[in-house]
Amino acid sequence: MDETDTVLAFEHTRPSYPVHIVVVPKRHIPSLVDLGDGTEEVLADVLRVVRKVAAKVREEYGAACVVTNEGAYQESKHMHWHVLFRGGLPEGLA
Repeated sequence: MDETDTVLAFEHTRPSYPVHIVVVPKRHIPSLVDLGDGTEEVLADVLRVVRKVAAKVREEYGAACVVTNEGAYQESKHMHWHVLFRGGLPEGLA
């Protein structure tokens, strides 16, 4: 999907939605709240890719949802963002 020196975006291996892309930093960062040894610059790199992927999904499908999880909601303890198209836009909003 997209890749930089510090970030990888790929299609989810078990998608929950018609379009389900995951964006991760290449170096380990525990979460959005706990950057561990990471820096806010790496977080900014991740968000640049999230924005790019979300813009592409929105352009192609008419909408995009961006989600990250924290605490018990975060199954994988490596910061990651989901960029989704959930499908089924209300009539007139596409």
